[in-house]
Amino acid sequence: MAATPLPRSEAALARFLAEESGADRVEIGNLELLAGGAIRHNWGFEAEFYGGWLAGRQPLVLRTQGPTGIPSSLGLVEEFAVLRAAFAAGVTTPEPLFAETDPEVCGKPFFVMRRVAGTAQGRHITTDPALEPNLPGIAERLGRELAHIETIPPPRANLDFLPLVEAPQHIAALRSYLDRHPQPRPVLEWGIRWLETHLPEPLPPVLCHRDFRTGNYMLDGAELTGILDWEFAGWGDPHEDIGWFCCKGWRFARLDREAGGIAERAPLYRGYEAASGRHIDPQRVHFWEVLASVRWAVIALQQSDRYMIGGERNLDLALTGRRATECELEILMLLDPAGISAHA
Repeated sequence: MAATPLPRSEAALARFLAEESGADRVEIGNLELLAGGAIRHNWGFEAEFYGGWLAGRQPLVLRTQGPTGIPSSLGLVEEFAVLRAAFAAGVTTPEPLFAETDPEVCGKPFFVMRRVAGTAQGRHITTDPALEPNLPGIAERLGRELAHIETIPPPRANLDFLPLVEAPQHIAALRSYLDRHPQPRPVLEWGIRWLETHLPEPLPPVLCHRDFRTGNYMLDGAELTGILDWEFAGWGDPHEDIGWFCCKGWRFARLDREAGGIAERAPLYRGYEAASGRHIDPQRVHFWEVLASVRWAVIALQQSDRYMIGGERNLDLALTGRRATECELEILMLLDPAGISAHA
């Protein structure tokens, strides 16, 4: 992965951490760019705090913006505020520690959070034989976590920057992007038209993660250690994150397991309903799953645009564009399963 070396000065970062934590001094070691992160860059390191409220050796992560981004992602400071609200609400997520907008420390704005143990690699999680007996329980736990996220309702003074994006706004943004895109995508246009003609009645909004999926949570063995990557968060429909989690694009090696490639839907739904007291409406989930496939296709194209148009030299971004075609096939299967079967 091509990335600007960070931080600009380990000494500057050490001074910043000392000032924020009340330490006499901080020593930094083992700085490394972590794998993953299509929009943000994550740098793992260890910091030895001499004094202050973090005294001792702490494994940390420094999170920064990549060279380019996509329009729907939050700024670093806004993502930090969402992470703080989620952590305070009891969501299993890395503890956010410090945020800084001054580019003099690391060359760009950043925030620092605790590093949690485990892996977020979707292919590993969906294929590891050792995890197999635990996967339904993990799906149920994730359902409960999603319910905890939704205990943060608007309005919130500390989250007043978050957008309320209901289904019509999602659809309008997707259509606007496709209208400007140089390549026609007729299947995505058809999917958008279906969404426009099948809008569900609005429900009271809740906090949506908007990227709640396999690949964005950490497992240490079978233990959930953190929900990651909050840069798309906003207010929306309580079924939106469920549809995103069940979208086929996030099942990795197990397309047959509809809940994130790890289980059937039942344990996910059971955990969510038990913790939220809210009944899941399958028809609303179907709507949001179709929207998820269209949205993921557009995000894949936007990622490819960062390479093709924006000039970011990252092969992963260029290759992500092919995922749009996979999403188009899924849209056809979701909206006309009989037609797909007849021509199989």
